[in-house]
Amino acid sequence: MYEGNDPAVERDFYLRLLDLSAADDPEPLLAQALSTIVAASGARSVYLELRPPDGDRRGPPRYWKAHGCTDEDVAQIRASISRNIIARALAEGQTVATASASADPAYRDQESVLRNAIQAVLCAPIGRPPCGVVYLQCAEAAEAFPRRNREAVEVFARQLGLVADRLLRPRGVITEDADATAEIRRQFRCDDLVGRSPEFARVLREAAQVAPLPITVLITGPTGTGKSALARSIASNSARASGPFIDLNCAAIPEALLEGELFGAEPGAYTGAARKMPGKVAAARGGTLFLDEIAELTLGAQAKLLQLLQERRYYPLGAVAPVAADVRVISATNKDLKALVAKGTFREDLYYRLAVLPIRLPGLDERRSDIPALVERCCAETCARLQIAPLPPTRRALWACREAQWPGHVRELANVVEAGVARAAFERAKALDEPHLFPATPRATDAPPTFREATLRGQRRHLQEALTRNDWNITRTASELDLSRQHVHDLIATFGLKRPGESQ
Repeated sequence: MYEGNDPAVERDFYLRLLDLSAADDPEPLLAQALSTIVAASGARSVYLELRPPDGDRRGPPRYWKAHGCTDEDVAQIRASISRNIIARALAEGQTVATASASADPAYRDQESVLRNAIQAVLCAPIGRPPCGVVYLQCAEAAEAFPRRNREAVEVFARQLGLVADRLLRPRGVITEDADATAEIRRQFRCDDLVGRSPEFARVLREAAQVAPLPITVLITGPTGTGKSALARSIASNSARASGPFIDLNCAAIPEALLEGELFGAEPGAYTGAARKMPGKVAAARGGTLFLDEIAELTLGAQAKLLQLLQERRYYPLGAVAPVAADVRVISATNKDLKALVAKGTFREDLYYRLAVLPIRLPGLDERRSDIPALVERCCAETCARLQIAPLPPTRRALWACREAQWPGHVRELANVVEAGVARAAFERAKALDEPHLFPATPRATDAPPTFREATLRGQRRHLQEALTRNDWNITRTASELDLSRQHVHDLIATFGLKRPGESQ
């Protein structure tokens, strides 16, 4: 059986899993998936089936593939063992395994088990909730599925479930106003990540694909975009979710102390080291180590990190023997690592180890439609933290935030909202309004408008003219202005526009 000891074979397996996400039809998906799991597991017989949500589970599945099975074998798997193993995996949403079906009291009396002398069986549900199963069996007593084999099958099933949910779920009419992340959030728990735009959906989709795979992840993007929150969500959706999540900001530790902070130190390793000091790698054992600002690592620390990723071991400062590492590494940076590699300040081999699957977080200027939801979340959290009555943001406040520039991205937006809530609470306001967020210096009444005021006036006039040309048909107006219908409705409310004849 395949034990997953060969790093090249293991890496190839995970990369093939990522390739599954490109499928756009269930039949080719199952063929590619079957090839992947057969190569990874070495099982004599493999059976895959997928059923659309709310489909009939009693009859034959709509989509299925088998390896090493005759039509009769497939029928027996469905009709006989499925009443126990497959049905149980689907009902419980948990992997069902036995080292020997012939000796297991739960299955040994079944006709197919007796006739075929079935030994090791492994059945993992696909998706959450299950929409299918991957079923593996061996026919020789000497063969069994080792622990690493089971882990690989479970990772495979989770990854296949993400794609199957997208392909099998009934699709209605998709509009540009639809929540682009709704489908992904059914599989990927990420309550701390706010956004519904297509740009943010791309981030969540990539994170959902890589979360169950035990490979390194590199998160890039401007400072303040939420790289740490994304790393936590990836860790909480991984097989290491129950383990610790340890983060280290590489830029916040003095260069002389960085290696010791990361890898630990033996007594006497440096002046003042009177006792053994465990590092972040040891603290993250069984869980995830998040290295923020990875570009700030010294070349010496980079060499040790490369050894940890390649050999799963490391040397604490002053140690003569290596220490085994049981940790997954997620890193993040706001810098161009490829440019640093070209300058010789970042190791090329380490870059390729870290960037197995890079995920780029867009800035707020690339996902402006998410800004109102971010403002509402920040406002609610600030009110709860300050123990004050809720202060819902007004439409004018949401519009002002959406149109403002945010060079500090989500972090800057959160700070502005927090300050605005404090001002609104001091004034005993009932809602968070634009002046609370952007307090302006009073100007003389004859002073020319600011650039922002002039821009908003121009937008209001342009929208009103478009509505008039289209006889207030929102769909035609939205099409002409290249906006969503919901955005047009929001602008009408924000600017206080009224259809001719409506009461003011």
